Amino acid sequence: MSHTYKHLELTGTSERGIEDAIQGALTKASESLHGMRWFEVLDTRGHIEHGRVAHWQVTIKVGFTLD
Repeated sequence: MSHTYKHLELTGTSERGIEDAIQGALTKASESLHGMRWFEVLDTRGHIEHGRVAHWQVTIKVGFTLD
């Protein structure tokens, strides 16, 4: 069986960490997308306030199967 995938980019944010930012993006996307199968981390950034990490920003590519 062959599959055709479509992919899109999402950016999740979190004050707690990188994994939480990824999970937040996937959880929100799952509200309107189905068939998500994989993700790839494309970029990781952070916002600094008063010399400390205020929040993380993680951009991921998500692949999902087409109906």
